[in-house]
Amino acid sequence: MAAALAEHLSARRVHVRSAGSAPTGEINPMVVEVLKERGIALGTAYPKPLSDSVVRAADVIITMGCGDSCPIFPGKRYEDWQVADPAGAPIEAVREIRDDIQARVTTLLRQILD
Repeated sequence: MAAALAEHLSARRVHVRSAGSAPTGEINPMVVEVLKERGIALGTAYPKPLSDSVVRAADVIITMGCGDSCPIFPGKRYEDWQVADPAGAPIEAVREIRDDIQARVTTLLRQILD
């Protein structure tokens, strides 16, 4: 959700990679729905495993509770966002999660694009 929001809100001025420490086999359908409400289509997005090469290539790494399973490299900007997990949540809760993530993404984009 964060990656899709970042690409959308930045008008693709940032290159975003999304990966997880324990990705599932598919994107949560509720996430697809609440992003669609904002005009964001996920298209060919799919869950991907987090790799060292992805982290090495990044300038900013946003984690969401992966703890020790996330690789750490010196000289990178890291932020750990404590965000609720949308898995199994009703759509109203997933909308709240989307709005929380959108606020965080907006703040980050203001910092890195200004």
